[in-house]
Amino acid sequence: MDLPLDDRLRLGVQTIHRRTEPGVGPWRPNIDELVKLVQLVDRSGYDSLWVGDHVSFALPILDPFLQLAQAAVASRRLQLGTAVYLLPLRHPGPVAKQVSTLDHLTEGRFIFGVGVGGEFPKEYELCGVPMAERGARLSESLTVLRKLWTGEPATHDGRFFEFADIEMQPPPRQAGGPPIWCGGRSDAALKRVARMTDGWMSYVVTPDMFRESLDKIAEAAGGRRTFDRGFASAHLLFTRVDNTYEDALEAATKSLSTRYAMDFRRAAQRYCALGPPQQVVETIRRFYDVGARHIIVDFVGPYEERFDEIERFAAEAMPLLAELRKGR
Repeated sequence: MDLPLDDRLRLGVQTIHRRTEPGVGPWRPNIDELVKLVQLVDRSGYDSLWVGDHVSFALPILDPFLQLAQAAVASRRLQLGTAVYLLPLRHPGPVAKQVSTLDHLTEGRFIFGVGVGGEFPKEYELCGVPMAERGARLSESLTVLRKLWTGEPATHDGRFFEFADIEMQPPPRQAGGPPIWCGGRSDAALKRVARMTDGWMSYVVTPDMFRESLDKIAEAAGGRRTFDRGFASAHLLFTRVDNTYEDALEAATKSLSTRYAMDFRRAAQRYCALGPPQQVVETIRRFYDVGARHIIVDFVGPYEERFDEIERFAAEAMPLLAELRKGR
């Protein structure tokens, strides 16, 4: 089957983590600064704002649901989403309540991006969840969420979770709950996307890998289901607009190597959109041509330049994508 993809390209921004500096001390979030960032993304014409999720990470990171609840007040237009929420680390019951609440606080603008993570095993140790169970827990948790979001008494008897005649009120603002987009690159993850979710979110893949994965999702979906809300195809793209490719590569390598506590140079060369605006746009177009309809830009320059990066991309790269944003 062909996946029901929209023609229009949408652009989002992934919020930027604080880079710690030796001797500076702990990061203390500035509320005015966080609000200004959301307002800048809105004012600059992006379509959405996204936040990541870790319980323990190489850099300071805030809780995604609480961040988005604040962002929903700062912007009444942007779609807001998690990219991605590590659902296997939590019990799906409280998560169902939190997501339903957030869907109301965002006035139905919330997209629930989920995934299994695994790059930081200590998170699983902290939460008491075996790493080997993370895929199975994610799948069962998605079933639990859908049941609880009906607003009707729900019963579940599964491998990890069991309850009877539980009614959760109020149900989410969006009928059936917010759209669920799932990350992952393995065949098992892509089958989960095809059978259980409303969209796929990728990162650190090439355009060719993106196309191959969409083909696998379409094959797995087959004739077994229809996508009543269409199918969302999203890619989180590490991006740096700079005067030259070499300058952009250096900035991206330094930023991402700190974020992931590893040498990221070769990965940056392969997976990032780097260089002058036209060169960055060419990478985005390649992803669009293979089926990506939501590009979530994760700016990877120095933290102190995050506002400048958001503005520069909007001023110099976004106009070059105007026809794709209108749809072909």
